[in-house]
Amino acid sequence: MGIKQYNPTSAGRRFSSVNAFAELTRGEPEKSLTTPKKKTGGRNHTGWITCRHIGGGHKQLYRKVDFRRNKDGVKATVDSIEYDPNRSCFIALLKYEDGEKRYILAPNTLQVGAVVESGANPDIEKTIGNAMPLDIIPVGMEIHNIESNPGQGGKIVRSAGAAARLIGRDAGYATIQLPSGEVRQINCKCRATIGQIGNTDWINIRWGKAGRMRHRGIRPTVRGVAQNPVSHPLGGGEGRSGGGRHPVSKWGVPAKGGKTRNPRKNTSSKIIRRRMTVRYGESVLRRR
Repeated sequence: MGIKQYNPTSAGRRFSSVNAFAELTRGEPEKSLTTPKKKTGGRNHTGWITCRHIGGGHKQLYRKVDFRRNKDGVKATVDSIEYDPNRSCFIALLKYEDGEKRYILAPNTLQVGAVVESGANPDIEKTIGNAMPLDIIPVGMEIHNIESNPGQGGKIVRSAGAAARLIGRDAGYATIQLPSGEVRQINCKCRATIGQIGNTDWINIRWGKAGRMRHRGIRPTVRGVAQNPVSHPLGGGEGRSGGGRHPVSKWGVPAKGGKTRNPRKNTSSKIIRRRMTVRYGESVLRRR
C-alpha cells in the first residue's frame, strides 16, 4: 500500500501518481493458473461495438482466481502477493497442503506465510482471509467476495479497498451493509471472505494524462452535448448548448437523479435500504 509521486519532469508527470506496489512479493504469475486473454475492442461476435470506450492497451494474461473458495478442510499457506492487470486489487497465491495452488483476492494486511482455509465448520478460525458461510461469521465483521447465490462464487465486494459489514441475521438471511451504503439481505448459506480487500490506496491514484488510460485499454469518452443529434439525445444545437433536457445516456436513460432499477426485479424485496446516492434519495452527495 502506498502512492509514489515523481518530480514534475513533464506536464503529464506533474499531477500524476503511481502505485508503489510495496506489498508485492513476486513479479511473474503462476503459469499453470494463467490463460491467454484476447482483445475484443468492445465488439461482440458479429463485430458490433456493444461496450464502448474499450480498445488497445497492453497485452494481458488472465489469472484464474478462485472466487468459490470451496476447497474445504485443507489449509493453505500464502506463497506470494502478486499484481493482477485484470482487477484493481492484488491477488494472493495459495499453496495447499496437498500441493494444489490457487489464486484468491488478497485481503488487506495478509502476509506471505500466513495460513488460511475455507469451510462450513463452525470451529473454523474467524481470521482474515478465511472463507465460510454467512451463518457462522460473527456479526459486525468486515467481509468481501460475497456470493449472491449459494455455490455461485463471490460476486459482490471485489474491488480494491472495498469491505462490507455483516450487521445481522434473521430467518435464514444475513443483513449486509455494502460499501455503497446499501443494506440488503443475502442467503446465510452464501459464502464470504473475512477482511477488507487490499490495495486500499487505489482510489487515490491520479492518472495524470490520457496516455496512461490508453495503456490500460480505455478509449476516450466524448460528451453528449458535443455530438451530433443523430448520435446522442443531448447533441446538436447552435454553438455551445446545454443539452436542453435532463442529462441522459446515449440511449435516453437518466444519468443524474433518475431511477433506473426495474421495480419488478425479484431481489428488490431483499433490499432494506437503497444505496446512498442522489438517484435513490438516501442522501445528497456533496459537490466539490
